[in-house]
Amino acid sequence: MIEFKNVTKTYNEKTKALDDVSFKVAKKDFVCLVGPSGAGKSTLIKLLICEEHPSSGKILIGGYNITKLKLNEIPYFRRKIGVVFQDYKLLPEKNVFENVAFALEVCGAIDAEIRRRVPKALELVGLEKKAENFPDELSGGEKQRVSIARALIHSPKLLIADEPTGNLDPRTAWDIIELLLKINERQGTIILLATHHKEIVDRLKKRVITIKNGKIVGDQEEGKYIV
Repeated sequence: MIEFKNVTKTYNEKTKALDDVSFKVAKKDFVCLVGPSGAGKSTLIKLLICEEHPSSGKILIGGYNITKLKLNEIPYFRRKIGVVFQDYKLLPEKNVFENVAFALEVCGAIDAEIRRRVPKALELVGLEKKAENFPDELSGGEKQRVSIARALIHSPKLLIADEPTGNLDPRTAWDIIELLLKINERQGTIILLATHHKEIVDRLKKRVITIKNGKIVGDQEEGKYIV
């Protein structure tokens, strides 16, 4: 489903954010991406969502080389990938329903489709009773669940979670991880979890890709957080 082939990303002709990175992620995989700050995790994610382009190498998703996408094709491609961030990125003036619906509205979805799909997404993340609440009325964990619902609204095959538990207490953090596990197991969505949270990685016992100084230094099935 996802393949990096000898991908290098260089800034200012000197700094290598990624250095000859190669790996594959299969359908229905759950992968933890770990490494110290500045290791290259954020660059790898930016490449996956076409926010950056590699200096060399190929990135294949579903067999298609996304490095060849034209500028006007990128927004359509991004709809196939869900992204969840540490800081939620919710619109404060919109309620929960409207925040999730917004991802459909910007793509020109009709009202009937929005009314059908948003409640299903909210039910999946356990927020069907919070549809009319605004972000400032929600806990941190609930805000992240809204973010996840919004990321899932286009039924992506890949969900990238970039430090999704960074602002949460340990118990709430694990609730979010359990939600990601449910999405992976029930829907077959590939989960790419970038995290510094050692306890979560060790407890998950999923595949762990470790990146350091722009290079992959470890790739373990049922791995642990080792940096």
